[in-house]
Amino acid sequence: MKSAGPKIDRNTIVISIKDLQKSFGEMNVLRGIDLDLYKGENVVILGRSGSGKSVLIKIIAGLLKPDSGMVKLLGSEINNLDKKELLALRLKIGFSFQSSALYDGMSVWENLQFPLVRNRRDLTKKQVNETIEQVLNDVGLLQTIDQMPAELSGGQKKRIGIARMLILHPEIILYDEPTGGLDPVTCVEINNLINKVQLQYNTSSIIITHDLSCAKSTGDRIVMLSDGIFFRQGSFEEVFNTDDERVKSFYNYYILNQ
Repeated sequence: MKSAGPKIDRNTIVISIKDLQKSFGEMNVLRGIDLDLYKGENVVILGRSGSGKSVLIKIIAGLLKPDSGMVKLLGSEINNLDKKELLALRLKIGFSFQSSALYDGMSVWENLQFPLVRNRRDLTKKQVNETIEQVLNDVGLLQTIDQMPAELSGGQKKRIGIARMLILHPEIILYDEPTGGLDPVTCVEINNLINKVQLQYNTSSIIITHDLSCAKSTGDRIVMLSDGIFFRQGSFEEVFNTDDERVKSFYNYYILNQ
C-alpha cells in the first residue's frame, strides 16, 4: 500500500476524460474510457502489454487524436485548441517516456539546458545553471551533470528523463512505463522518486504500467484497463481483493512474466 502522500483536492479536476474511443482499422483499442484525475493525485492505469495504455497516454498528451470522446486538461478541451494554444498547454504537462528519450549527442547538462532555454528565454546563464543543478539534485544525480547518456545506467537515464521533464515545473505528469526494463532495486528507487516528485513539485500524475509493485507503491488510485474499457478501480487492496477472473489472470500474467 502506498504511504500517505499530499492532500488530494477532490474539488479540482485537472484531467477529465469522457467516452474516449480509438480504433486502428478493425482493432478497437479504447471503447469508451471515462476518467477524472484530481489535483495532487497519482492515478495508476494498470493493464497488460497491448491493452491500450500507451495509446491512452498519447491521446492525453495530444500526440494522437481520438476517434470520438472528450479530453479536457486543466479546464481546456484539447480537441478545441489551435496549435499555439496546444503548445502552451503542453508546457504544463510533463511526459516521461518509457525510453527516457535523451539526446545521445548531448551531455546531461545539455539535455536539461535545451528545453529550459527554449521555453524560458528570460533566464540568465546563472539562473539556467542553478535550475539545472537543482533539478539534478532533486533526482539524486548531480554528479552526472557532465556525462553523456551512453555513460549512464538504465535507472540513471530514467532519472535524467524525469529531471528534464521537471525543469519546466509541470502541473501534470504522464509516466509511460516508468519502471520498464529495470531491475527490482532500481524499480524501487524510481517508485520512490515518483512519490517524491508528487510531494515536492505538487504534481498530479497518470502512471501507465503493468508493474504491480509500481502500482502499489505510487498509486493513490488504481484503474484496471482490459479490452478497451476500465472495469475496476480503487485502492490497490480494493482492486485486487476479488475473485474476478480478469483481475486474477492479470496477477498471474504479471508473476509469470517477471
